[in-house]
Amino acid sequence: MSETPAEHSTVGARLRLMRPMLTPLECRILDIAFEESFDGTTALSHIADQAGVSEAMVVKTAKKLGFAGFRDLREQVSAYNAQPSAALHKEISPEDTQADIIRKVFNTATQALQETLAIIDMDVFAKVVDSIFHAPRRDLYGIGGSAQIARDVAHKFLRIGLRSMVHDDAHMMLMSASVLEPGDVVMAFSHSGRTTTVIDGVKEAKRRGATTIAISNYTHSPLVDSVDLVLCSTARGSPLLGENAAARVAQLTIMDAVFAAIAAKDYDNAERNLERTSAAVAAKRER
Repeated sequence: MSETPAEHSTVGARLRLMRPMLTPLECRILDIAFEESFDGTTALSHIADQAGVSEAMVVKTAKKLGFAGFRDLREQVSAYNAQPSAALHKEISPEDTQADIIRKVFNTATQALQETLAIIDMDVFAKVVDSIFHAPRRDLYGIGGSAQIARDVAHKFLRIGLRSMVHDDAHMMLMSASVLEPGDVVMAFSHSGRTTTVIDGVKEAKRRGATTIAISNYTHSPLVDSVDLVLCSTARGSPLLGENAAARVAQLTIMDAVFAAIAAKDYDNAERNLERTSAAVAAKRER
């Protein structure tokens, strides 16, 4: 893995996307590399001692992650750690004041947005926008918190006249998928990419010829392996908040961008529908 200075900001994001491929010990090595004390002078023996593994395993893990070896990992990750975006993330501790906590939560979300933007594949983004814009039917799949993202997306789409259906039940996903046809679209929302209910629905939709799209936090997962197009968020979690909180912000923002790009493809019609849908609910607002 050879990075130019302009690409250093993507190192952390791309390594986090690979976590599902790693063993717990390999994840531990990666976590140590992201600690504040890790820099260009950190010795191989120190990483091995901290992780409780052999030096050979540290080198092997570095190569598995795409680096030439430990020195290459140290150089690239140290450069990433020195980036302003990397410095935004701070763990929440019991000693933090409320002002500290709100700042840390906002900074973690800001980092997720910056790094997600850095890794977005613009060609895939364009294909997602075109697929949704031209689709006769759009089904959105998600469970738990991911279902809430799907509902937010459906709400945005309806504002500009794009009808879609949200399914958060295993039977409904399979039923909806079974009647899809080529040209239809399924968007699957899953932070881990390992929710079997969503994966089963996606596989059935793909078998029926629908275009399948995943919005996830990892590039290596059963869901990602099952779809046609993938838009990935990236977020650095904490023991208290986990990854989901910041990733949810990033995924909602990805879909805001998809919504805006779709609206721009037929701006006059989108504007008309925005006026109509806004007028329809205006009477429900207090004056």
